[in-house]
Amino acid sequence: MEITSRTMLRPAYSAPHPLSGEKMPLTVFDRVAIDIFIPTVLAYAAPAPSNEALKEGLHKAVSSYPHLAGRLAVDDQGRRFIHLNNEGVLVVDVGTTVPVDLSEVLVDGRMAASVDDLYPTIPEESFGVALLQIQLNRYRCGGVVIGITSHHHAADGHSMSTFFTTWASAVREGKDFVAPSPFLDRAATAVPRSTPAPKFDHRSLEFMNAHDKKSVVPMNRIKNLAVHFTADFVADLKARVGSRCSTFQCLLAHVWKKLTAARDMNPEEFTKVRVAVNCRGRADPPVAMDFSGNMVLWAFPRLQARDVLSWSYGGVVSAIRDAVACIDDEYVQSFVDFANVADANGEELVATAADAGTMLCPDMEVDSWLGFKFHQIDLGTGPPSAFLPPDLPVEGLMIFVPSCNGKGGVDLFVAVAEEHVEAFDQICYSLE
Repeated sequence: MEITSRTMLRPAYSAPHPLSGEKMPLTVFDRVAIDIFIPTVLAYAAPAPSNEALKEGLHKAVSSYPHLAGRLAVDDQGRRFIHLNNEGVLVVDVGTTVPVDLSEVLVDGRMAASVDDLYPTIPEESFGVALLQIQLNRYRCGGVVIGITSHHHAADGHSMSTFFTTWASAVREGKDFVAPSPFLDRAATAVPRSTPAPKFDHRSLEFMNAHDKKSVVPMNRIKNLAVHFTADFVADLKARVGSRCSTFQCLLAHVWKKLTAARDMNPEEFTKVRVAVNCRGRADPPVAMDFSGNMVLWAFPRLQARDVLSWSYGGVVSAIRDAVACIDDEYVQSFVDFANVADANGEELVATAADAGTMLCPDMEVDSWLGFKFHQIDLGTGPPSAFLPPDLPVEGLMIFVPSCNGKGGVDLFVAVAEEHVEAFDQICYSLE
């Protein structure tokens, strides 16, 4: 695609933001997040707002989120921080150079080809570049695909979802837009006890030794699949559970069963799932849900393969629910205390996030974006017609996303080893 302009868009302030110029240290929740840019791609059918309207809305929205317009930096002790220097958000404008209608490249709500060229390319040496970068891809029909990439140390998925709705409101409401005041005090989310007392083995869960990294395989061995679960399918799953459960819990139980079967594992082998858990409401005191930053830890439900396959849906859901319940206020505080003790002792903390090309088998990792309110990311001409994820680079990684078709279904995006694709395809909709 031909790039027509690259603009560094700075926040619109009538007066400087109270945090302008601050050097905001990364919390342990920031440091445990994967150290990469995370892409998100949203498609809007024609008629869509002009690129100038999108930029003007972004100009207003980012004024409430100064960390997204800042830069990662390192202090004299080698510790990372976010410098709230208002250097801005990068906006890449492809203009009117895409010579096809959006409908020609969207098939059943998904892009017919890779979406990698629809969001900004991050240089290999990315330290110090814009933490939020946006590419506007305008199509012949007037539709637009918005490619967004943001650094995970700046914000987690919950935070970015909130930012997207704020940006959409700014575009939709124009001069009537009232900027929100999200909670931005990162330090308040990670306060150790006066005498830190970690109770859990965080060294083997959230962190690891540098030499513990798993080996990686060529990326062509990892295939990305998209599966659509209708609202009726989800209702049938919940009925099989036999007790009240969330959409996420019943779908995770289902996919855990089907991927375990497709992998044809030894029945005695253990398999676990790394489940992302939003800790805002689990801390004591709770952190405001509009906190913009990182506050995610992980639960690890673990079963033998034979149990995953033979237990009822209700049994597997209970295992998931019990593991998630362990991420409570005491666990969150223990995690904060652990980091404080490790820092005081000069220990290096290496996050357990998997590198691209990692094969998690027999394990899995899941993120739920079911809380993303795509219907609220309405730019004034309707919500997005499609959410277009990039290829997931880790075998066993999956994301649940609310379907953009407005009918209550859920889309699963999952990375599967090439040798297991056919088997998974054959059984992913089976309730047997």
